[in-house]
Amino acid sequence: MSNESDIQARCAAFTRHKTAKDMGVYPYFKPLVTSEGSRCVIDGNPKIMLGSNNYLGLTHHPEVLEAARKAIDEFGTGCTGSRMLNGTLSVHETLEAELAEYLGKEAVLLWSTGFMSNSGSVGTLLNRKDIIFADREDHASLIDGFILSSAKLVRFKHNDVADLQKRLEQFSDHPGCRLIAVDGVYSMTGELAPVDEIVAVAKSYNASVLVDEAHAVGTVGPHGRGAAALYNALDDVEFLTGTFSKTFGAMGGFIACSQEVKDYLMHHSRQFMYTASFTPATAATVLAALRVLVREPQLVDQVQANANWMRKELQAMGFNCLESATAVVPIVIGPMEQVLWFNRRIFEEGIFANPVFYPAVPKNQGLIRTSYMATHDRGDLQEALDIFQRVGEEVGVIGPNKEAMAEHWAQMADQLGV
Repeated sequence: MSNESDIQARCAAFTRHKTAKDMGVYPYFKPLVTSEGSRCVIDGNPKIMLGSNNYLGLTHHPEVLEAARKAIDEFGTGCTGSRMLNGTLSVHETLEAELAEYLGKEAVLLWSTGFMSNSGSVGTLLNRKDIIFADREDHASLIDGFILSSAKLVRFKHNDVADLQKRLEQFSDHPGCRLIAVDGVYSMTGELAPVDEIVAVAKSYNASVLVDEAHAVGTVGPHGRGAAALYNALDDVEFLTGTFSKTFGAMGGFIACSQEVKDYLMHHSRQFMYTASFTPATAATVLAALRVLVREPQLVDQVQANANWMRKELQAMGFNCLESATAVVPIVIGPMEQVLWFNRRIFEEGIFANPVFYPAVPKNQGLIRTSYMATHDRGDLQEALDIFQRVGEEVGVIGPNKEAMAEHWAQMADQLGV
């Protein structure tokens, strides 16, 4: 009898990552030696950073860096407890107040991670008597919140308001609360949710609306206030959630809501009550980044201009960028094996970007997720475009080699076992 447990055997049976490493196409967990926003160094080689969510380039802003240093001097390195006990600092409360004002909501509650802002909020506010209507491409943190809530879950077709209305009508007699949950900007495709249309339908069925603004705050809407603000729907969206790991250059998350909802979550959410609050330096970093964003809305204009220019140029080359309209610009490649090789080649040529596969995107519609910053200059972007065109033609994504390469990728799929 083997001494190996069933759990160990299950883990040992997973070998696809080893095969990808042996073939030289494994794309994950590459350590950055240095990073200055638009450029980074990996394995001693400089890369153009097109794989970061540092949309406004604030991780290296001098005011943000100085705020983090001062917070450590004043409060130390950590809070060593939950917000409910010893982990609430004055900087946490200042951040909540200023972020609520910026987002046009009565209150904001901070979470120790962005993931918790969805899983903790939804998982606490809804129960088994309730019903959730969710876009099929909602973020994993929302999905975990749905599961934790035990509410009935009804999925509707991505960005399809007619299908949403059909589902709402189908369950119009369901007792309990109704919640419609969507991403403001979908992180893999860069698509915007039609928040105004969703709100209009929600009113007809007495449903609340939650918009996850993680990739929208700082990149879309007036002064970067997000997708709900872009569609002039802030007053009608009951809950805004988001993260500080993108535009705000740190970590943690938030929900913007009424004071009553904030109070309820503070006294009922286990994710909030039993998790240490994020560090003083993190709170000060986010607060400083928020103040820069409020003072310099031109950064939002610049990130939009960079993404729009890249999208236009990539599409002119023949790349499929889906319906992206934000700082996230996907480049659809196709089957996993082709995506892996395309990613390897652009990395060798000097670009760091992120490959995305099923189930994050449909099968055989893998893509390279590129994202743009206010701090990218046209030199960075033109260099990236030249690499994309050269590798795209070489790998058969665009250009005359497209059909001829199909058999090659089929053979590679057999090697990878996909």
